[in-house]
Amino acid sequence: MDPVRLPRPPTPSTPPDDESIAHDLPHVGALQITGGDMIIDDYTPIDEKQQDVAIINTPTESPDGSEGEPVADDYEAIKARLMPPIPDLEIESEAISTWEIEQYRTLSKREQGPVFQCGESPWRILLFPFGNNVDHASFYLEHGYGEKTPEDWYACVQFVLVLWNKNDPSIYTSHAANHRFNAEEGDWGFTRFAEIRKMFAAGWEGRSRPMVEDDAVNVTAYVRIYKDPTGVLWHNFQNYDSKKQTGMVGLKNQGATCYLNSLLQSLFFTNAFRKAVYQIPTEDEADRGNSARALQRLFYNLQSSDYAVSTQELTQSFGWETKHIFEQQDVQELSRILMENLETKMKGTEAENSLAKMFVGKMKTYISCVNVDYTSSRIEEFWDIQLNVSGNKSLDDSFRDYIQVETMDGENKYFAEGYGLQDAKKGVIFESFPSILHLQLKRFEYDMNRDAMMKVNDRYEFPEFFDASPYLSEEADKSESYVYQLHGVLVHSGDFNAGHYYAFLRPNKDDHFFKFDDDRVTRATNREAMEENYGGDYTNLMNGNTGIRNPYTRTLSTKRSMSAYMLVYIRQSRVDEIMLQDAEAATPPHIAKQLHEERALLERKRKEREEQHLYLSCSVMMEEQFRSYQGFDLALWDADPALPTTPQYYRTLRASTIGEFAESIAKEHGVSADFVRLWVMVNRQNKTIRPDQPLVDLNMTVEEAYTKFGSRDKYFRLWAEIAEADSDGKPDLPLEHVNASPNNQHILIFLKHYDVDAQTLMGVGHVYAAKHSKISDLVPLINHKMGWPSHNNTSIVMFEEIKHTMIEPLKSKSTLQQAEIQDGDIVCFQRSVGESEARVIAEKGGCASARDFYDYLLNRTIITFLPRVGLKAPEDQFQLALSKRMTYDQFSTKVGEHLGVDPTHIRFVTVNAATGRPKSVVKRVMSNNLNSILNPQYSSYNINQRNDSLFYEVLDMSLTELETRKSLRLAWVTEGLTKEEHYELLVSKSGNIGDLIGELKKKANLDDDTASKVRVICANNGKIFKEPNNDYPVTSIVDYYILYAERVPDEELNMTEDERLLQAFHCEKDVQKWHGIPFKFVIKPGETFKDSKIRLSKRTGIKGKPFENIKFAIVAGKAYSRPSPLADEDVLYDLANADDYLVLDHVNKARSYAGKGDSIFIR
Repeated sequence: MDPVRLPRPPTPSTPPDDESIAHDLPHVGALQITGGDMIIDDYTPIDEKQQDVAIINTPTESPDGSEGEPVADDYEAIKARLMPPIPDLEIESEAISTWEIEQYRTLSKREQGPVFQCGESPWRILLFPFGNNVDHASFYLEHGYGEKTPEDWYACVQFVLVLWNKNDPSIYTSHAANHRFNAEEGDWGFTRFAEIRKMFAAGWEGRSRPMVEDDAVNVTAYVRIYKDPTGVLWHNFQNYDSKKQTGMVGLKNQGATCYLNSLLQSLFFTNAFRKAVYQIPTEDEADRGNSARALQRLFYNLQSSDYAVSTQELTQSFGWETKHIFEQQDVQELSRILMENLETKMKGTEAENSLAKMFVGKMKTYISCVNVDYTSSRIEEFWDIQLNVSGNKSLDDSFRDYIQVETMDGENKYFAEGYGLQDAKKGVIFESFPSILHLQLKRFEYDMNRDAMMKVNDRYEFPEFFDASPYLSEEADKSESYVYQLHGVLVHSGDFNAGHYYAFLRPNKDDHFFKFDDDRVTRATNREAMEENYGGDYTNLMNGNTGIRNPYTRTLSTKRSMSAYMLVYIRQSRVDEIMLQDAEAATPPHIAKQLHEERALLERKRKEREEQHLYLSCSVMMEEQFRSYQGFDLALWDADPALPTTPQYYRTLRASTIGEFAESIAKEHGVSADFVRLWVMVNRQNKTIRPDQPLVDLNMTVEEAYTKFGSRDKYFRLWAEIAEADSDGKPDLPLEHVNASPNNQHILIFLKHYDVDAQTLMGVGHVYAAKHSKISDLVPLINHKMGWPSHNNTSIVMFEEIKHTMIEPLKSKSTLQQAEIQDGDIVCFQRSVGESEARVIAEKGGCASARDFYDYLLNRTIITFLPRVGLKAPEDQFQLALSKRMTYDQFSTKVGEHLGVDPTHIRFVTVNAATGRPKSVVKRVMSNNLNSILNPQYSSYNINQRNDSLFYEVLDMSLTELETRKSLRLAWVTEGLTKEEHYELLVSKSGNIGDLIGELKKKANLDDDTASKVRVICANNGKIFKEPNNDYPVTSIVDYYILYAERVPDEELNMTEDERLLQAFHCEKDVQKWHGIPFKFVIKPGETFKDSKIRLSKRTGIKGKPFENIKFAIVAGKAYSRPSPLADEDVLYDLANADDYLVLDHVNKARSYAGKGDSIFIR
């Protein structure tokens, strides 16, 4: 039968229905194997140790009675045979109890045995004599508290139930299990303990007597309770509360960010690091893109939150997108980039250099001659140390391997300046170690045979205390102890392609280890943190098992897939400086204040959601919002609530009356309640929202008004009319809407003023006019509202705003009724403009009439303009409101006015929506308008561009002159091939390479001597395609060329007649996977490649270990030829033909560590 984990029966009267008999489960430490196959959850990662589940062992049948086999009433012997102690667990108490069952056939469906004590808890056997919905007798162990289980009670129990013949104790069968008993899971055991038919058969399993004889049988419970050192032994983690159990919380996994979580927890519990992060000034920083601010907020949440904390805000501040969230990256690379980013933000603050003081040590790379007094050395700083795991058994082995001295003799002698070739010693030695030592264990290596990165699962031991002094140079200052204590172990479980990261950390200097596994934090033992993460082979594989199934790869392996990949050690003599008290690493007050306010807001919103059924959301437009609004209709109802033009939001009790609601609005405005009248806003068929009728029944509830008059929108939209006082001080509210009369009805009209000079269209207010009055009768009302003199002789033109695309002129002699004006209509007015003035306004890009301005509003868009070359000042980035119908020259003029420059000298570039970088230059075509530039219709190339922003560049020449120039992007290469500076150069289309070099000289500030020795190469597919001479026309340079410029090396300028040039390029593993900058290399007759490599290092600028890791080969010029590796004794001059290439095979540093997508970054 297959092993099955048993759930607790749903209720005492409802028996469990899962099968529970298991095969032999040999112990592997705390791990127990259930056979060749393990049950793997497809979605939930399973800890290989499986300490969070109960383990059920197999039945043990009775022996045949031969001498030496224990019998069931020999309790100590049975206990020793069937329930051996579990290694590494401390026993708290044990008990043995036998229940003598009589008259078995008369038992009820469910029986409970006598209560017995084990430790401080009562226990008993639970029996379903005729099966728990199966044809087997079902036996369970349960606590004896009944329904009154003590609060937070639990017990970690190893137990065996033995069913045996009371007359012949050699006949027995048993089952064993481990389980964490608690109030929710108070019983555990075996639904299919023994088949009922066989129990009553004449002979039990070939014996001459039945199991149940004379209708009686005995069952003995062997119970052993273990101490729970971590608090999570055999825990199923249902309803587990990390904060309650450990006082700490974890980090949520966004998808594949467990590697990030383990690193962040490690840094968080390095208290001095936390203090340094808190010292970065962010009080005035509101940008969510500030990673320092986001990290401060994350750390404070880890300190104060009761629940697992999200890293989403932090990863967003890094600039990561979804693809980065679901891509595991190299932790060492992430750590270095994060440190560099924070170091930059700490400059000029009290935290400056604090990270270097914590994490930076020094090492010396040296070459020392044996026979002469000559030593070459350089001292370098390091933030972490990468140690080899493969071939080493322990941390000390790796350090000895790291500082191993290489002898340079024989054909490998060192060329010492002034002494020639000499025997020498070459190596690395440490000058100092930092207070916090980050050790990166190289668990992933390239396998030449598989041509792939593979995980090294070899056993590798590391100590709790580590003395680093043996690896220091003789000159190093050893006055202070270099003994380190283990603070953290970051673990990877799985293989290179799939796995999971978690960390074991000491939160305080004298604390225990805790396991931080994403959102779960648990106490851990030293063995769990250290020994179980050494890697290596599993021990005690039994029962024919060939290995353990990896939960991430679904493959069997004899080696542990969980192993340490990063160790954090803290120098013992400085542990008090690093592991500060919380008070010394106090949170910045502004961060605590911000997050407290945000939490209070979230709590308030939660409470509002709970009480939502009692309230109605109302959106109320006031006169002041209308007067400050410029746009279509009366208001923008769904705009940002913080804007002064947005209608005010009210959360009103549904049971309150209209009168009470109006009174609350009146109080806000400091007027009497009878000065406020509420109007219902309705959605007209033309898509506008206008007042329809006043709410005159003040005793009607808000909910009744919404049900009867509302438009079934998200909000109950209202207009609050606040009346002016008449001569008697009473509200001037026309009553016709209360007692309407067809003959004298007044119409509610909203007025808007288009100011031709200011180019603004603003609300003025509302007026009432009799429906039989003429349009011209509105002029006195307008003069009064505008504060103009009553004898104003300015000619006024009026329009009706019917909807956003329909602005119709009004005839002054028509009546309101003839013009079909009704309640809530909008009349727009402006001063009359003559034809000549209108032309002047249009030439300046303005609108001479309200109708034209409405058209502008209809096509208005807010465009963000960004400088193409670096943001030097905040004002360099700005926004302008422009019409989509503007031509190139028109919007260029607007930008020129803002910048104060000649618009003919401004060039625009579209913005790549994915990267935010420049995409393509906007061509100055008169038929194009702003809309067609930002939203190209039939171009798949431009589909990935932003439609709300443009880059701009102020040129030294006009666009007309620019059209006579060719733009070329060129990389100026210095320091061998290791440094590139990119320039975009403009050269006359009639110019040549010499002119291009002249432009480079200006941009890169080259001196005359350097400029005279510059050459330009055209590269394609990683190789030199052409080296044009100075007379080569720039118009012949095609777009797919990559242009490089460099100063011709001196050895090339001084070549002898018998020397020649060989082209060289870089690749990684495959010559088709090229990268880097191709170059030319001088080869000399008779020179061994060992000596050629010295010059190659100088030529490329690659030195030290990166150069030593390069594999060199020759590849024939013809396509797809196989590379021929080069040995030190080879003579390159003799092997290479004129059309051959020298290949440098090494890692492409431009891509990520794991070769998965883009390199990791923090913006």
